[in-house]
Amino acid sequence: MNNQSDRVRSPMADQTLPPTLFPEADLVPLSALSHYSFCPRRCALIHIEQIWEENRLTAEGRILHERVDEGGAEKRRDVKRVFALPIRCLRLGLVGKADVVEFHRQADGRWVPYPVEHKRGRRKREDWDRVQLCAQALCLEEMLNVSVPEGALFYGKEQRREVVSISEALRRETEEVTAAVHRMLAEGRTPPPEYAPKCDSCSLVEVCLPRKVGGRGNRVARYLAKVLEEP
Repeated sequence: MNNQSDRVRSPMADQTLPPTLFPEADLVPLSALSHYSFCPRRCALIHIEQIWEENRLTAEGRILHERVDEGGAEKRRDVKRVFALPIRCLRLGLVGKADVVEFHRQADGRWVPYPVEHKRGRRKREDWDRVQLCAQALCLEEMLNVSVPEGALFYGKEQRREVVSISEALRRETEEVTAAVHRMLAEGRTPPPEYAPKCDSCSLVEVCLPRKVGGRGNRVARYLAKVLEEP
């Protein structure tokens, strides 16, 4: 969990030189950050090897997103909601769609963006979902030249939101994950499997075969993986 007391950095703070911008062809999907945070191998199977399998969990997630994926907008008092909003960040090389971006009207008349990412399951201790949400906030900051201090994760199983502070620590973590994804995709190398309990809920478990190939007791698999990673 992130320290909610961390000071939020202005998107324009400490920038003495313009950042290096990624070309359009090198932008990676926002969803890759969540995949990588969960498991680098899963990210590689999806985004390098173009492998995708659906299970009950992914099907439920797809159904949950059907409403927000339709696009459109609505307004209720001082909140405007935009669905399936295309976003990108050239500084970090990210592109995708935000499930929902709420714009909250402030007392001075300004509209402040508030990203809301929809997930099918329950809240997690790990930052997998928070990283993806933070990436959306960074995209909005670059596109609109505003600060996005907060967002939310909506979990379908619980039917409630988790408010997330876009803290300095979460920003750093998100930028580190983004850089790692770019490196892995540029190298085009899929990491070897390594079993963990979370593998059992992964839709790619039958493709990855972490128990058979990369089980904790499989010393030969670990040895070969180490040899192959050496330059």
